[in-house]
Amino acid sequence: MKSNDFSDLKAEFDQFVREKCDSESCETESNDNDPDNEPVPSFVDELADKLLAPYHSGVYFSRLDIKRVAEAIGESIPIKERKKMVKALFRHTTSKEYLRSAFDEFNRHFGGRVLIYQELSEAFPASKALFDENIDKIKRTQKMLDQIVIDFEEIEPTDEPMMV
Repeated sequence: MKSNDFSDLKAEFDQFVREKCDSESCETESNDNDPDNEPVPSFVDELADKLLAPYHSGVYFSRLDIKRVAEAIGESIPIKERKKMVKALFRHTTSKEYLRSAFDEFNRHFGGRVLIYQELSEAFPASKALFDENIDKIKRTQKMLDQIVIDFEEIEPTDEPMMV
């Protein structure tokens, strides 16, 4: 292929962009039906930030871990960015029962990590302080999840938001 073939192609493309897209009639993305842009309950953003950051929770939740949590409570979510997956999991939360079941499943994962951290701290005593710190973070996160369930106000499907 000759180099001026690429030049001709580039010139044609530039011409197309000038004609079609300069008038702002050329939208590259349509966010109208994007489920990632749907509103989520107010606690979900903060929950995702705390849950997904090992600095806060003491655990790294992979995409597969989040997918397993969703499947365990009967949900099906696509594998995407972790934060989007957590938002999709809690987007339509209307009952404490659903929230409790999801958090119970996260707590099962936390429990598994605690066992791993305890094993590692026994095998590597010099690093015990690091593992103990992560175990403390896990316990704080579990308390936070319990508090979210306690504070959660259920939404009835018949409630009319404008009738307050």
